[in-house]
Amino acid sequence: MAQLNLVIDAAIPHAAEAFSEFGRVHLLPGDHIDRAALQRADVLIVRSVTRVNAALLETTPVRFVGSATIGTDHIDVAYLKARGIAFANAAGCNADAVAEYVITAIVEVLHRRGAELTQQSVGIVGVGNIGGRVARLAAALGMRVLKNDPPLQRATGSTEYLPLQTVLGADIVTLHVPLHRSGPDATVHLLNGERLQALQPHSLLINTARGPVIDNSALRTRLQSGNGPDTVLDVWEHEPAPDPELVRRVSIGTPHIAGYSLEGKARATQMVYEALCRHLGRPAIWQPVLPPVPKSHIVLDSSLPPVAALHTLLRHVYDIWQDDHRLREMLKLPPQNRAEYFERLRRTYPLRREFSNFTVRLQPHGEALARMLRALRFQVVEYQNNQHTHPIGE
Repeated sequence: MAQLNLVIDAAIPHAAEAFSEFGRVHLLPGDHIDRAALQRADVLIVRSVTRVNAALLETTPVRFVGSATIGTDHIDVAYLKARGIAFANAAGCNADAVAEYVITAIVEVLHRRGAELTQQSVGIVGVGNIGGRVARLAAALGMRVLKNDPPLQRATGSTEYLPLQTVLGADIVTLHVPLHRSGPDATVHLLNGERLQALQPHSLLINTARGPVIDNSALRTRLQSGNGPDTVLDVWEHEPAPDPELVRRVSIGTPHIAGYSLEGKARATQMVYEALCRHLGRPAIWQPVLPPVPKSHIVLDSSLPPVAALHTLLRHVYDIWQDDHRLREMLKLPPQNRAEYFERLRRTYPLRREFSNFTVRLQPHGEALARMLRALRFQVVEYQNNQHTHPIGE
């Protein structure tokens, strides 16, 4: 088979390792990929920082475009189809990572409030790859789940999907919708000023979908009023230059990294690699090999209340406050330097590891907590005193 020329975003993990079997790999920063760089390219593989459209691809020989992302906001899919250019993305690659981020945020806020999981209702807006996982995890943790997803409701006719206004009345509201700018399921400013008023002061609002799903200006006004909900934002309008006053006001803020796990990134590369193999009619051989996790065996006291036990464990596995602190450092910078800082946080993010990498030894063994942890994909065993086990905080 003829050797191909592949232009690939240099920030995609394992890119050279995965794709070199196809031919010559050219690694470039995503914002340096332009039409000139593609004049000899057969394959283009990007992240969300590169806009793929006629302006980029016209007059180039590119016949396959891959995006190591779940979203397609940056891809002119209609143009690719019209030109007969094959396309693949990595939908669902980071679903576990985002779901784990959401659960971590919920546990952090509930622990601070002294509230218990079984006292909470969770409204999930968008029940696809990520929202579906959050729904299953929330139910396994004893929370009452309310679902809103008009496209799924139309497709299935199921009565389990509720009106948005009903779901916004839940104790916790978490958003998992794609960004649609028009049509019957438009999601830009889905939570506008009026709908934000439906949230109670004791609510918790989480957005890991897309920044414009919430009217950030209206949210800032609600939070400035002093009776706004606790708010966790990982995505922002006007990224990479979010409203600094909104950053100050949220309970937890992070720089669009909810899906940034090592496993999720490797899974994205693998999904695009396998799609290219299918496109070329050749077997998929490459598999990512990830490094082991240090101190992956943890002792946990199961006599603690569930939220306290989970808080102790999750703080050890992923300290969300470190990401919050890094984002708030942006506020100390001159306004003209903040966007570059936000981008640098994402570009240099120390990818966290997913829950499935960790083994928890319960001391003493607690079946109820064990069921919760297994639902979160932790490995759970009864405590045994051995030198390979690391008590939390060691």
